[in-house]
Amino acid sequence: MTIQTLPLQANGHLISRKTEVEVLRIDGREPFVSGIAYSCAICDSRPKLQVTEDAVQVQDPCPYEAGITTEITLSVPSGKILVTDDLRPVYDWGDGAFASYNSVLGQAQVIEAMAAIGCAYGPVGNSCPGLYRTGPDSYIIASPRYDEDDNPSLPEDTCLANICTDVWAYSIADFEHWQARGGDSAKLGWTDTVVTVPPGTYRFIHHSGERDFDPYAAETVIFAHVERIA
Repeated sequence: MTIQTLPLQANGHLISRKTEVEVLRIDGREPFVSGIAYSCAICDSRPKLQVTEDAVQVQDPCPYEAGITTEITLSVPSGKILVTDDLRPVYDWGDGAFASYNSVLGQAQVIEAMAAIGCAYGPVGNSCPGLYRTGPDSYIIASPRYDEDDNPSLPEDTCLANICTDVWAYSIADFEHWQARGGDSAKLGWTDTVVTVPPGTYRFIHHSGERDFDPYAAETVIFAHVERIA
């Protein structure tokens, strides 16, 4: 039995945070590679490995090497949006044939499925972000950073809603559409905010699935850009 440390050539997949892995070789058996995930954190596929004397190579390239930027639209005819973390069971993506939600692809599919039923949804981790106005028809869903004097990196007077992320996501829907699907305004709690915005169609561009997205950045972390487009 021998153990080698070899460079990992991941071919765009995200299966390890390390650039080297250990290979266990036992006579008469396939080499065993340790230190890699069962599936790619981006595309959710199981990597097909080729082990040589010089490297461990993933044979097929990741189809989303740069990650995924997810873009959806939300119709807001009422001019009021409900902003919170969780709008289940009024909006629920159900048991569709999605990739694992632990992957970037799976989260992108859920974002699109939720948009199809009228909810702008996006994973944000345990970041407790807010909805901030950046212009007459533009907004961001972002988590500010604080300096040593506890001053936020975003002006507090531009924050329209704070989002308590018990389920690690934001959920935004047209208030009247939410009510028409069975939402009860009498049951809204302290984590739910109704915000008045210009009526129209809003584009959400969600960034957390991008390969270079850093949720721990020292500056403001922007999870989504929001803009009224019609």
